[in-house]
Amino acid sequence: MRNFPKHHRMALIGQENGLSITSQCSLLNIPRSSFYYEPKGESGENLRLMELIDRLHLEHPQWGRPSMAANLRRIGHAINQKRVGRLMRLMNIRSVLPKPDTSKPNEAHEIYPYLLKGLKIKAPNQVWSIDITYIPMPKGFLYLVAVIDWFSRFVLSWELSNTLGIRFCIAALEQAFTYGQPEIFNSDQGSQFTSKNFTCLLKDKKIRISMDGKGRALDNVFVERLWWSVKYENVYLHAYQNGKELFRGLNNYFDYYNNRRLHSSLDYKTPKEVFFG
Repeated sequence: MRNFPKHHRMALIGQENGLSITSQCSLLNIPRSSFYYEPKGESGENLRLMELIDRLHLEHPQWGRPSMAANLRRIGHAINQKRVGRLMRLMNIRSVLPKPDTSKPNEAHEIYPYLLKGLKIKAPNQVWSIDITYIPMPKGFLYLVAVIDWFSRFVLSWELSNTLGIRFCIAALEQAFTYGQPEIFNSDQGSQFTSKNFTCLLKDKKIRISMDGKGRALDNVFVERLWWSVKYENVYLHAYQNGKELFRGLNNYFDYYNNRRLHSSLDYKTPKEVFFG
């Protein structure tokens, strides 16, 4: 896990020198998304609703748009399903229950089967997973992506972005490769992970690609548990005021999570101890 990055605003030269921020990030081999930590905004009311939806989703991942809207109205929020659906899409969250058309192929991208059903995970680097989650901020929100090793729960890499573009996902994948590579790489069917730019990085290394069934977030169960830990043990406990504070806080948390947090499922060892043997 890396330390707080040196590629913040003060590390780059001014644009008056002839190089744009995008060009400088390219020359330094860093994603432009990692340079900007400005949270993406919504109205204050929507931000409060989104944080509440995020908490409710962690507690009730089976709720889709109708159930979420009904429960929000029950606790006093005048909101309809259409608005809830827009906010949930913006937050990149969905019900874990499969929809009626789950078996229909998505013609927009190559179809990859879910390879983990019934598979016994026996060692590090057998299966890695990636996922994106929404992070609430006082004046907006950011997205967090992470790559985790299933056997050890070791967080191999993570990145923050204020957009759901592919670049921060590719940056996280490339950072994870500094630890080696898995036999199987699992993700959901999000556009970031089905992109040819992303899947080619896996195919070039002969890594088998596994994808969750549409609407089945619990196919990626270990990442879902990681998000619960990150939010309830860190994000919700700290009033991070901006993206740089959040980055520092997450950097400290993932260091703790990998190196000092004992897991009962790992016989009270740390992820680092199990990953490196």
